Amino acid sequence: MESRKVSLSANALIGGKWRLVRKIGGGSFGDIYLGQNMLTGDEVAIKLEPVTARHPQLLYESRNSSGVPRVYWFGPDGVSNRYKAMVMDLLGPSLEDLFTFCGRRFSAKTVLTLAEQMLWRIECVHYRGLIHRDIKPDNFLMGIGPHCNRVFIVDFGLAKRFRDHRTKCHIPYRDDKNLTGTARYASINAHAGIEQSRRDDIESLGYVFMYFLRGHLPWQGLKANTKKQKYERIYEKKLATSLEALCVTSGRL
Repeated sequence: MESRKVSLSANALIGGKWRLVRKIGGGSFGDIYLGQNMLTGDEVAIKLEPVTARHPQLLYESRNSSGVPRVYWFGPDGVSNRYKAMVMDLLGPSLEDLFTFCGRRFSAKTVLTLAEQMLWRIECVHYRGLIHRDIKPDNFLMGIGPHCNRVFIVDFGLAKRFRDHRTKCHIPYRDDKNLTGTARYASINAHAGIEQSRRDDIESLGYVFMYFLRGHLPWQGLKANTKKQKYERIYEKKLATSLEALCVTSGRL
């Protein structure tokens, strides 16, 4: 994963219209700021990515789509022009934040309600020819105001096209890839170095659902001396965990 440290001073004016207020978070490939429309006073989120990025990711997010934050502006930052900026809807807490707030356990009813929306979001991403490759609770955010019950998918920093844009053919099978994404929710094939596809996003979603129902996953908390060894232990534990064992919960509804 590329390291992309972003630095612009507060009060910088983006696109001649939006003012940076303060940093509020960071994604796989950029930083996120609270911003304000200087004409209306409306608050927005502003995501910045260096223009020198070898694999620019913000363009993936710049196409408005259902369940993806609405984009108001995309272009050079207009200050130093060292960054590309995306001005978009300001969203609420992530599902990970809500999970922690709720005592690290969701009811089956809550999980089913969330699952329906999350599956629709992934289907929409796949329909646009992309795989997300970093499905996790942190990358699903709730809306605010009139959209407070809507789930949004964010952070396309690791997204990839699964079809060749010229031939429309599926990308070829490979088994020499490094693990991409978050190990806790990564698919077994991703651990094995196999080129990811739509099925891997779906498998990761399944792990997220069980995380919400159980409160933890069987491969959490494993100890290792190095990150590589930890990833290997997680992979081994996933292989050894049967579907029946994974789906055992406390029965809380």
